Amino acid sequence: MKKDISLWHVAVVVVLAGSIVSAGEKEKEKEEGFVRLFPKDGVPKAWLVRSWSDVSKEVDPEVTWTVKDGILHGSRTRGTWLVSKGQYSDFILKYDFKLGPTGNSGCALRAPLFGDPAFDGMELQMADYRYNTSAKDSELTAGIYRAIAPLKQVYKPEKWNSYVIKLQGSRLHVTLNGVVVHDLNLDEQSQVVLRHDGTKAPMVKDRLRKGHIGFQELSRNSSHVEIRNARLKVLDKPKAKGKKEKPKKR
Repeated sequence: MKKDISLWHVAVVVVLAGSIVSAGEKEKEKEEGFVRLFPKDGVPKAWLVRSWSDVSKEVDPEVTWTVKDGILHGSRTRGTWLVSKGQYSDFILKYDFKLGPTGNSGCALRAPLFGDPAFDGMELQMADYRYNTSAKDSELTAGIYRAIAPLKQVYKPEKWNSYVIKLQGSRLHVTLNGVVVHDLNLDEQSQVVLRHDGTKAPMVKDRLRKGHIGFQELSRNSSHVEIRNARLKVLDKPKAKGKKEKPKKR
């Protein structure tokens, strides 16, 4: 009887070990192809710090975003964007963020290097509701700023939240804390969107399909945005070097 019990224990251990390995392999597959966007410490390279209302405008060189112990901190000066020098079309972007009680930030998607990313590109909002208690759903966390409200509001105030953003062609899929908040065909998004001065911005369906990514610091008081584990996977199919396109047969 003891022998049978021992064999049973061995079998259970083997099965559990196999499950752990399998889970680890699946997690590794999920992260395959992702590149970390920021260093563990220091000022991020290959990024630009620009004015929050017009990213063509440079700010004082002393105004910086910094990474400490793997966490990116928004500029102490209110009203800036940290914008990538590179441009992206189809990609998956993952990161965690945390805001204070008057925190306000955003993630720029396919934004040009001019104008306001919220209206000339797309801005996926990150904002504590206490920043603006009269804000519309599209102006709160997970909203496409002033254009599209999230399917659900699952933001966790003053705690770490996790975004997974996938943009591929006209499709936008976003999860916040594991919950789907957007599953959109951008070609269908024809809402009227007003800029801060009341003029009309381009409809979402007409906005760029390739541009820069970035993070905004617009928090009040000391509620600076914190970003960690930011990583990107480019989905565009790279063109083979040195290969010429074959002429089409007529």
